[in-house]
Amino acid sequence: MGDRKAARDSEFQSFVIGRWPRLMRTAFLLTGEQHAAEDLVQSTLEQVYVAWRRVGSADDPEAYVRRVMINAHARKHRRRLREFLAPRDDSGLAREVADTGDRIAQAEDRNALLPALAQLPPRQREAVVLRYWEDLTETQTAEAMGCSVGAVKSNAAKGIAKLRAIPGLAEMVTQGGRSR
Repeated sequence: MGDRKAARDSEFQSFVIGRWPRLMRTAFLLTGEQHAAEDLVQSTLEQVYVAWRRVGSADDPEAYVRRVMINAHARKHRRRLREFLAPRDDSGLAREVADTGDRIAQAEDRNALLPALAQLPPRQREAVVLRYWEDLTETQTAEAMGCSVGAVKSNAAKGIAKLRAIPGLAEMVTQGGRSR
């Protein structure tokens, strides 16, 4: 019995170590604040650890964890009347480390995008982050958000339209945005 638990713990630890940067980036983009992102990822991983036997044997454990994280963020947002998304200073933004293949991280105006994302309503922000930053398909995004593909298309289109309306972001969104 102890060997199985140790093996599960080791598998979970490997999963967390391998996925931590991406989970933190997604959480940061959803919350807009470093500490809130850390709290979101940690509370998500607490929930996932309890059910790791089921999660670890799922077809796509990362998608499962992402769904848990988005649900946790949505629950928190529903409880609060207003969420303050943009940090008061750039200290939280400077610590976020992007993947080397992240196209948005390579954009010169990346710092302008983060506060702009914070201006979007939560569902539009989720759709834009998952669709274009995390590069998920519409189907994967719909599964992660717990909605239909049509709702993803609608929220993503509205979010991109709002980002395009922000001076200076139109060019970046046009280059980074693409339809599937």
